Amino acid sequence: MPWKFAQAGESLDIVAAKCGDEALGEQPAWIEQIGAFGDGRRHPSDTEVSVAFVALVPHETASPRTGYTWFPTSDLPALSPRQRAMVEAATRVMQGRLDQAPIAFRLLPTTFTLSELQQMYELLLGKRLHKASFRRALQAAWLVEPTDEWRSEGRGRPAQLFRYLPKKKRRPHRGVRFDFLYP
Repeated sequence: MPWKFAQAGESLDIVAAKCGDEALGEQPAWIEQIGAFGDGRRHPSDTEVSVAFVALVPHETASPRTGYTWFPTSDLPALSPRQRAMVEAATRVMQGRLDQAPIAFRLLPTTFTLSELQQMYELLLGKRLHKASFRRALQAAWLVEPTDEWRSEGRGRPAQLFRYLPKKKRRPHRGVRFDFLYP
């Protein structure tokens, strides 16, 4: 019940952050308002308008608190039409922001392999990406820089670790066009 977090004069962003903290026990790695939803009918919670936010947290570090349950978006329980529209809009907004903001990097440790980064993008996009094209796009966009560290991931040679390249160190920004990378 998000309204129990609202104090007079607080912005919706602050209330959403409080809701995320209540459900997770920590602040989300990324949160954004996606819109207001209303269809002229009252929602089961007796509200005429619902304001929705999308938030992401690293899977390894987060688990819902008691009273909260997480579901994959492909396996959600029965939702009202308004709730279904909010989930679909949240997915579209998050996927649309992937080439504009470092969302995937916020969900990974400070250093990561390119395979881990590609898996994160595939998870967020809900689609497989072509490995060589993904790596070329990363190189062209100057989003990552190699470290001097390597990690062994089973058989084969160790994988080099990378880190997100802050904007101030990058060349002029060129976004990654993930729509071209699908096999």
